[in-house]
Amino acid sequence: MTFRAPVRLGDVLLVALDPAIGSEIRKTRPCLVVSPDEMNRHLDTFIVAPMSTGGRPWPTRVPCRFDGVEGHVVLDQLRTVDRGRIVRNLGSIPDETRTEVLGVLGRMFAA
Repeated sequence: MTFRAPVRLGDVLLVALDPAIGSEIRKTRPCLVVSPDEMNRHLDTFIVAPMSTGGRPWPTRVPCRFDGVEGHVVLDQLRTVDRGRIVRNLGSIPDETRTEVLGVLGRMFAA
């Protein structure tokens, strides 16, 4: 069954990321939606950043606390996923975390 609820920037979705190749982050895990709402309203694909409790700190990994668990938003593993990979919506991140994520993305893609 395909997930049909609206998807918004800052939502945390449970996403099936397999199959993965090589060093790509794998398994079904929480992912933060980073695509703009204008895209999210009109497309059936979303740009997401996986969330992880493992790994090491890195400038492209934003510390976060979600659902009582400490971890990172892994911005160096951005993926575009189809709506069919979404299992369910888990909630959303705090505004301050969203602001930090958008700031890191801005620095990552600055010319």
